[in-house]
Amino acid sequence: MTATITAQAVNELRLKTGAGLMDCKKALTEANGDMEAAIDYLRKKGAKVSELRAGKAANEGVALAKTSADGKIGVAIHLSSETDFVAKNQEFVTFAQQIAETALQSKPNSLDELLQLSVDGITIKDKLNDLVGKINENIQLSKYEKLTGEAVVAYNHGSRVAVLVQLNKTINPAIEAIGKDLAMQVAAMNPAGVDKDSVDAATLKRELEIGMEQARAEGKAENMIEKIAQGKLQKFFKENTLVNQQYVKDNSKTVEQVLKEVDKELKVVAFKRVALGN
Repeated sequence: MTATITAQAVNELRLKTGAGLMDCKKALTEANGDMEAAIDYLRKKGAKVSELRAGKAANEGVALAKTSADGKIGVAIHLSSETDFVAKNQEFVTFAQQIAETALQSKPNSLDELLQLSVDGITIKDKLNDLVGKINENIQLSKYEKLTGEAVVAYNHGSRVAVLVQLNKTINPAIEAIGKDLAMQVAAMNPAGVDKDSVDAATLKRELEIGMEQARAEGKAENMIEKIAQGKLQKFFKENTLVNQQYVKDNSKTVEQVLKEVDKELKVVAFKRVALGN
């Protein structure tokens, strides 16, 4: 069954990608109304697609990251709301802070476990239901992340993006400083992984397919398509994996080079990024 392509959907795709209205309508038609498939279609056809589409989703709320005093545990949450008005309500903000602190103290292993923990004698799940009834708006604990290691550093970009970065060396002022800088970079650049080995298989397959379709759209010889796609994949790694990216504070160096300047054995073990709209 062919999906009906509405003007609203076309405009949403345009806002997410920056592509032209007619291109967006055609992409949605080809994708039978699937927004993500339409974005892939535009990329494959070589249309200029904005990298800011994650920030265009409707979710509001509070994203918050916190670490323990010894810097060995970090948690990040997203308490979501429908409107920015609710997200800025002090009761809502305080509840988000209480959830993060409860997670930090109890160290649950999953979102479901966190929902069963109590704040002021009431489970977080029940308190969420109470808030929904009181405010008459859909409120959810949408995301929970945890990192545990030698050094975990948190960074909050306002209340919209929260990041945790885990490093392999014991926390000290220098480690904490570079950790904070890298967390800011993760907040701004939203890398796909720490390095090329940490990029998931689905993303790799998707990027290769897009690279091959782009090469075909450019009229390249069929026997060169895969080689060109592999070259595009290497460019993807350089631009979208943290240690291979240019360091935002000094574009003459990569993140990996800056890490070695702090400590020759210093490495990023993992990072978590929680953002409104993701």
